[in-house]
Amino acid sequence: QVQLVESGGGLVQAGGSLRLSCAASGSISSYFMGWFRQAPGKERVFVTSIAWNSRTNYASSVKGRFTISRDDARNTVYLQMNDMKPEDTAVYYCVASRNIATFMVPDYWGQGTQVAVSS
Repeated sequence: QVQLVESGGGLVQAGGSLRLSCAASGSISSYFMGWFRQAPGKERVFVTSIAWNSRTNYASSVKGRFTISRDDARNTVYLQMNDMKPEDTAVYYCVASRNIATFMVPDYWGQGTQVAVSS
């Protein structure tokens, strides 16, 4: 069992930056890690993932603005968000999955952290 705890959310102006952190209760070295988000009134959607070898994947809406990274020694995953837009407003969830084939249905979810971008 892996528990995930997100932090770093908050309010930022459009064009600004935030960095989210996700601390895991155990080793993440064998997991695919990533982030999903859910905007008000919308479904939860994929944002980004990072494999054990640091290979990354991004949703087209955030590519070039967001960067995911991992520090397996600290069991922590980060999401650097730059040039933020009002449409990035959402609850952001950290996830962990043993298998990339089932990443869209992750094995573990964090409780989420709220991000709001003002125009």
